[in-house]
Amino acid sequence: MKTTLLPLGALLLIGAAPAPSPDALKTTITALVGFGTRHTLSTTTDPKRGIGAARNWVADVFAKNAAACGGCLTIERIGDTFTGARAPGGVRVEDVIAVQRGTTDPDRVIIVQGHIDSRVNDVMDAASDAPGANDDASGTALVMEAARILSKEKFPATIVYAVLTGEEQGLWGGQLLARTAKARGWKVAAVLNNDIVGNTHGIGGEHITDVVRVFSEGIQIAGNPAERGNGGEDDSPSRALAKAVARVAGAEPGIGLKVFAVRRPDRFQRGGDHIPFLEAGYPAVRFTEPAEHYDRQHQSLRTDNGRVYGDTIDWVDFPYLARVTALNMAVIRELAAAPGAPATVTISGAVSDDTHIKWDAVPSATGYRIRWRRADTFGWSDKKDVPASATAIDLPHINIDDHFFGVSALSAKGAESIVTFGGMPVRPPIGSSK
Repeated sequence: MKTTLLPLGALLLIGAAPAPSPDALKTTITALVGFGTRHTLSTTTDPKRGIGAARNWVADVFAKNAAACGGCLTIERIGDTFTGARAPGGVRVEDVIAVQRGTTDPDRVIIVQGHIDSRVNDVMDAASDAPGANDDASGTALVMEAARILSKEKFPATIVYAVLTGEEQGLWGGQLLARTAKARGWKVAAVLNNDIVGNTHGIGGEHITDVVRVFSEGIQIAGNPAERGNGGEDDSPSRALAKAVARVAGAEPGIGLKVFAVRRPDRFQRGGDHIPFLEAGYPAVRFTEPAEHYDRQHQSLRTDNGRVYGDTIDWVDFPYLARVTALNMAVIRELAAAPGAPATVTISGAVSDDTHIKWDAVPSATGYRIRWRRADTFGWSDKKDVPASATAIDLPHINIDDHFFGVSALSAKGAESIVTFGGMPVRPPIGSSK
């Protein structure tokens, strides 16, 4: 039977759904700001103020989404007690997650997440108002809007919509969810962490509405040192995920965003809830607005000499946030519909003008895409599609020394996994009889 592979744009049109609503995002952020503070150490018993009330509200909204889709979402509150310099007496951290189980490949998981907790200048101040409209009610609203829309669709893979707590105290919500993923045996294909994604006015006077930064690690934190020096420093699973995000953005110009793929795990000397997933060996990236305004991050509400400080809703650009939400949703649709990536890809062809590529079969793949590029470039420039029966290919006159190679898996409708980088076969130890 002949398989027709549709271009990405056609694939997304087939599964077209309502676009993210700036008004819905504003409603969500308004509600989150209305809890006064969402500091991790704030009250969990007040029904209207604090982190407890905010988490209850998120769980209730997820439950309404589940009812609207006939029970397609399973709502959970996973928690544990964490102790550290920013919580010396210990605090219970809870993540509120909505799990949309996949139809045919449920063990493969796509996670989209943001953190609900907020803070002011004093990280231990759990009483003062800390609206956290952009950091990170914007990311939380994005996750909730994605859940509202995508829960009405069906996908082979499982999608986890995660609202995390404890980011400002020590990335504890991310640690908790990464640990849960390991314990449950989830095959995490991608983690999309959204943190500070709603502002378009930078502290330097910039106003940028058509760019989003996507941060990714190069050499894996959890990688095998033996793999280093193989040329794959720019092709870790996290970096491959960032390239997939950029590819989706480029294929969907209607979203109106360009991806600035920043080749470091996060902003300089800063971090987010994707870091625990990287430490666990999962592909994870961070979405962040292109030009941050530091007067509106971690600031107590005040005006000093006419300069206004505070992370209030006034500064959130809701049409921009809707575009970032749309890009996240397009990536989720692509990866949740695609097969898993090949587990390993190896290349050979030293002292030859040809390159031989071999990869592990992916049971649900209906084809594979071989990608390559010159070794002095970042993005994949060339490709060749082959049928599902193939697990190896020769590329004549493509010199192995001058190019990098990778392989992705394709679905029948053209959804593409992230690219697995082609490394050299593992050498036996020196002195081995093999």
